[in-house]
Amino acid sequence: MDADLHGDYDEEELEELIQIALLCTQSSPLDRPKMSEVVRMLEGEGLKEKWDKWRKKEDIIQKDYNSFNLYIKNYDSTSNIAPDELSGPR
Repeated sequence: MDADLHGDYDEEELEELIQIALLCTQSSPLDRPKMSEVVRMLEGEGLKEKWDKWRKKEDIIQKDYNSFNLYIKNYDSTSNIAPDELSGPR
């Protein structure tokens, strides 16, 4: 926050502005709100619904990412090969 405000700002409004900014900076343009939606959110309409929808989507992505990392971490591509096959012919 601007130091010149000396802490004189509404924290709830700040949080809403941050949420709108995060929605507007999605990597895919298709996931970003239209400017008309941004204006409505700034006017106090629809931010909660849009934010909740985004959070649910992010939760699913995070769960999938964590599951994938756990799978990779525990995956051993040689676990189903007999030791003598791994070492090759002698």
